[in-house]
Amino acid sequence: MAVADLALYVAILGEIGIVPLTVTTNLNINFLRKPSANAAIIGECRLLKLGKSLAVGEVTLFSEGSEEPVAHVVGTYSIPPSARESSK
Repeated sequence: MAVADLALYVAILGEIGIVPLTVTTNLNINFLRKPSANAAIIGECRLLKLGKSLAVGEVTLFSEGSEEPVAHVVGTYSIPPSARESSK
């Protein structure tokens, strides 16, 4: 879950800039299969919506070296209103 949360956070801040108080409001994870015990977890991240006050994205998690996903994550993040106004 930490890999997915960090990937989404970095993707959002990569789009809007460094915005303090951008926080996770919801994180849903579906575990699909057991990951390999001796492989790193790799995440593929995609932003689905980047609005004025909310951002939504998804991450597919894999065991390094495997093409089969081990989990699917959807996250929602709150963006402070002053942050979007000052970045215009």
